[in-house]
Amino acid sequence: MNTYKDFTYALVCLSFSIIVGAAVFEHLSVWPQAYEAMPKSLTMFQGEYALNAGNFWGKIHPVTLLLFVINLILLWKSARRKHILIVFISYFIILVITNFYFVPELLELIGTEISDTVDEALVKRGRLWINLSLIRTVIITVLAIILYLGLTKPTIRQH
Repeated sequence: MNTYKDFTYALVCLSFSIIVGAAVFEHLSVWPQAYEAMPKSLTMFQGEYALNAGNFWGKIHPVTLLLFVINLILLWKSARRKHILIVFISYFIILVITNFYFVPELLELIGTEISDTVDEALVKRGRLWINLSLIRTVIITVLAIILYLGLTKPTIRQH
């Protein structure tokens, strides 16, 4: 039994699950209100007490990536390797897409000057962002399931 390998695998599962949970939370609690009547509905992102989710995302992603690398090293010769590689590579691709589309578009949208007049073009952009982000959230949820299925595999390769 390799308890430390099971523990590190459990940690990467937990960390990735936190990402999934935060994404679901944002889609249920933040984005529907924020993008409802833009730009006025964006007030939660501006001002002295603005919501700054970047503080969370900027910490959880590096920790999760590090845990994936540690698990790849520890479990390279195990049956769990396939699960780790599928999720890690997919997650990395999602992070690249996030950094090139989702984050810049989000920053541009939430940085819009507040106005009492609803900007339909802005609302439409917000809806597109939400829909694409929902697809991303579904994908990471499926990836989390794949990662959890790796818990059913042994930490050593069986012949």
